[in-house]
Amino acid sequence: MCDIIESYGNSLIQHGKNSNRIYVMKCARAEAEATALITQLNQLARDHNYSKIIAKIPAALNPLFTAAGYQVEADIPGFYQGRENCQLLGKYFCPLRENSANHRDLKKVLDQAIAKQNTPVIKALPPKFTIRLLQETDIPTLAQLYSKVFKSYPFPIFESTYLRETMAEHVLYYGVFDEERLVAVSSSETDPDNLNAEMTDFAVLPAYRGHQLALHLLKEMESHMIATGYRLLYTIARAASNGMNTTFARAHYHYGGTLINNTQISGSIESMNIWYKELTQPQAGRKNKSAPN
Repeated sequence: MCDIIESYGNSLIQHGKNSNRIYVMKCARAEAEATALITQLNQLARDHNYSKIIAKIPAALNPLFTAAGYQVEADIPGFYQGRENCQLLGKYFCPLRENSANHRDLKKVLDQAIAKQNTPVIKALPPKFTIRLLQETDIPTLAQLYSKVFKSYPFPIFESTYLRETMAEHVLYYGVFDEERLVAVSSSETDPDNLNAEMTDFAVLPAYRGHQLALHLLKEMESHMIATGYRLLYTIARAASNGMNTTFARAHYHYGGTLINNTQISGSIESMNIWYKELTQPQAGRKNKSAPN
């Protein structure tokens, strides 16, 4: 069963037992409405016994949320039209959820990724592969690939109906083909009002790993976002994934923080790292947010 996505006034939230949390995907900017939302979130968490709330908010609303027991887990500069920062704040209702049992392992993955930021970025794509924007006719194959790669996922990417709806609205799906076979995919979840896009939903068939296909997909999506005037790109990557963290580091994204025990994916709740790139700012020389100790 998939988590529920619903509106609370001008805010949009996702909640359910898959990740045992509430995720504020979009927060109303008005203080009065944000204050009312905080009360509603507390009640919803109590009603369903959720162990975490994660809220993605404009930085200006930080005092309201921190006063209500939230703590900053990540920052994304220039998230709103390149002018205002975004913060992701967590509130925990269970001490076990707040602490990462594999903290040292996750820090090692992050440190190794950051150390590779200045290594050569990308090898040439082997001639047998092609990359293109996926169309509605590709949806059945796209759903099958996601089903093969992930045991579970926080959004219903295994369902053709969901893929068709999101493709029609705001999500661009890209694929790598080995001749006619779809072997790797990703998506760019666009927010045209705020000129940002989430680079997400990467999946590569096991037999095709090692060709930097995720990195090639990322660069293809970036090219499109730059050409259409977007200002900020970001991702929420599995903190335990050497491959995905290294992919974004090598593409000159910057580490913005870690969401502790945040997302249920492939059968367990995992911590997630935030990486971002400001397209209007020089990429060299900017410092990453400090890695957790």
